[in-house]
Amino acid sequence: MVMPDLLDMTESVAVLNAGSTSLKFGLYGLDATGRLPLICRGSLDGLRASPVFSARDGEGKALASRQWEKGRAIDHSEAMAFIIDWLKPHLAATPLAAVGHRILLGGARYQRSAKIDRDVLDYLDSLAAIEPSHQAIDVKGARAMGEIFPSLPQVACFDNAFHATLADAATTYALPQEVRDMGVRHWGFHGLSYDYVSRRIAELAPKARRVIAAHLGGGASMCAMLNGRSIDTTMGMGALSGLPMATRSGDVPPEVLLYLLRAKGFDGASLERMLYERSGLLGLSGLSGDMTDLESSGDPNAAAAIAHFVYAITKYAGAYVAVLEGLDAVVFTGGVGEHSARVRAAVCDKLGWLGVELDADANRSNATRISTPRSKVSVWVVPTDEEVTIARQTAVLLASV
Repeated sequence: MVMPDLLDMTESVAVLNAGSTSLKFGLYGLDATGRLPLICRGSLDGLRASPVFSARDGEGKALASRQWEKGRAIDHSEAMAFIIDWLKPHLAATPLAAVGHRILLGGARYQRSAKIDRDVLDYLDSLAAIEPSHQAIDVKGARAMGEIFPSLPQVACFDNAFHATLADAATTYALPQEVRDMGVRHWGFHGLSYDYVSRRIAELAPKARRVIAAHLGGGASMCAMLNGRSIDTTMGMGALSGLPMATRSGDVPPEVLLYLLRAKGFDGASLERMLYERSGLLGLSGLSGDMTDLESSGDPNAAAAIAHFVYAITKYAGAYVAVLEGLDAVVFTGGVGEHSARVRAAVCDKLGWLGVELDADANRSNATRISTPRSKVSVWVVPTDEEVTIARQTAVLLASV
C-alpha cells in the first residue's frame, strides 16, 4: 500500500530492534529537510510461544495483524523473513537506503553507531559471552538482513553507547587488573531508550538538570542523568543485574551464586537459565513475569512480587539522588512504566520525602505529567521510541560517509 503523503519520498530507512522474545521494526522516510517521517511500524511479539504480529501506519492506524496458534514458537530468522515480506509493498514505493539495527553491546571498540561489515559482525558476535541473552540474537538479525540485501548499507546502533559518559569510578569493578582486561566492567544498557527520553525531557522540562529515568518493562533498568548525560545506570556488565525484571533476577549477591554452584548441584548452564528465565517477577510470584497478570491477581505472592519491584526501584532512586546531588525530575518509560499506574503511584509515594507529589487523576489516565504543580520534583510518563533513535543515528552516519 502506497501512502499519499509519502509519494515524494525517494528513499527510506528500516529499523530492526530484536529482543529476546520479540522483533520490532520501523520504516522511516528520508526527505530533503532531514526529518524522518514514520511510514509504518510494528512488532512480532511472543516469539517463544503464541507469536502475534501487528503493524500501524505513521498516524497510528492499524494496517495488519496476525496471531499464530497457541504454543507455536518461531525463531528470529523466520520472524525477520515474515516482516520483510510484509514490508515489500512499502519498499517498492520508497526503496531502502539503509537498515539500522539495535545491537546491545559495542564493547571497547565502538562507543557510537558504526557501519556494519563482516569484521564488525565477527567482533560483535565475540561479545555474546558477555551478554548471552541479546547480543547473539542482535548480530544474527544483522547477518540475516545482509543475506537478504547484500549490497544494502547496514548500521549498528549500540544500546550501551549512551552510557559512554560514565566516569571510571562508575564503570570499574573492584577486581584484579587481569580480570578487568577481559572486558569485565559496567557497560549499562537501554541506552537507545534513554537517549530518546533525554531528548524528550529536555523539551518537557528544560530546567530539569538532575533526572532519574526508569525504563520498566520485561527488561528493567534505571538511569541517573545530569544535563542529559548518563551518570550511572543499574544494568551492569550484562542485561541481568540491577532491578528485578520479568524473568531475570536483577541483583543477586555473588556468594549466593557460588553457593549454588558449590553445594546445590547447579552448573554454569543451569545457573544461567535460572537467573535469566525463572527469576525476577516470575520467580518471586510463582505465577507470571507479566505485570498485568500480577496486578490482576489476588494471590498474595503477586502483591509481594510487586512490592519487591517497587522497593528495588526506590533503593536505586535514593542512591541516584545522592549521585546527582539532588533531583529535578523522574521519568517513567517502558511497558510497565508507561502503563502501570499502580507501580508509578507506589514509587512516587516512597519518594514523597523528596517533595514528589503525585496527581492521582493524571496518573490513572497515564498523562504526560503526573505530578502536581506544587511538586518539588516533576514526574513524567514518556513513551519511549528506540526505533526513531536508531533511525536518527543511522541517517546521521549515512550523511557523514
